[in-house]
Amino acid sequence: MKIGYRTIKTAIGTPIAISIAQLFGVTNFVSAGILTILCIQPSRKRSVLSAWDRFLACVLAIVFSIIFFELLGYSPIVVGVMLAIFIPVTVYLKIAQGITTSTVITLNLYSAGSIPISFILDQFLLILIGIGTGLLVNLYMPSLDKKLKEKQKKLEQNFQVILHELSIYIKEDYMDWDGKELTETEKLLEETDDMVQVDRENHLLRNNHSYYDYFKMRSKQFELLQQMLPLVTRIKKSDSAAEQIASFFERLSESVHPGNTAILFLDELKALRIAFHEKELPATKEEFETRASLFQLLHEIEEYLLIKKKFKKSDVVKGKTKRKIRNEARTK
Repeated sequence: MKIGYRTIKTAIGTPIAISIAQLFGVTNFVSAGILTILCIQPSRKRSVLSAWDRFLACVLAIVFSIIFFELLGYSPIVVGVMLAIFIPVTVYLKIAQGITTSTVITLNLYSAGSIPISFILDQFLLILIGIGTGLLVNLYMPSLDKKLKEKQKKLEQNFQVILHELSIYIKEDYMDWDGKELTETEKLLEETDDMVQVDRENHLLRNNHSYYDYFKMRSKQFELLQQMLPLVTRIKKSDSAAEQIASFFERLSESVHPGNTAILFLDELKALRIAFHEKELPATKEEFETRASLFQLLHEIEEYLLIKKKFKKSDVVKGKTKRKIRNEARTK
């Protein structure tokens, strides 16, 4: 059985909050632990926003409690009437996250039977200790960089396999591939979407997130790969362009990496398109359909490469990749 970080932080933060409340002699000190538990969130951003909403809701609950209990009396019916009005108000003010937390304070005030200034201050201290402890404990968030890097590596491996299999099919007009990489890739992109969202919320002062941009880029490319599959099946092996396209896919599969060398393939694709335009017009209906699928496939490949080109600055310098330049420098 695996124990998550939220469980560990709850187990640490709750006794700390109760101990601090006891140390300051706060009434209903156990409630500090309850407030801390309610404030543990899956990300720093959510924790900060949640803490603010809960604090405002608690302050509002104190005001409502003073008005309703002191004017209408301390009875269960008054509690129900107050909550019937209080909850819609919190929803209207967009602090509905604080309903549960504020209810704890409301019940503390109700159980006191009276609300002197000293008890209000006591409850304010309770709120600060409970919410503050939860906020501080939640500031620690484990880094997701390692997991995201692993997902990135697996995703690129799947892209390589998909492009390689497309190349084989074009060459041999036969596919002995179960397509599991397609299903895996779809699942990977769903998983990384959730992970990246949490990781972005853990970096409060950082607007840009490289993994967010990267996986969005791969998601768009994957959609295009899926669109290429039926087009590839329409290209006949007998077509003279088939071998060139197959070789292009093979080279493309060997160049799937985090860097950006798309411009090299775009130049090659441009040369392929010119060469195909210079070919003789198709003589039969089958040849015409193959040629149409071929040009549509070229369009999809171009879109695939343009997405990568726009993703980041090119790694190509005057026809050479930066990696190749570094390797040449080492040998000199």
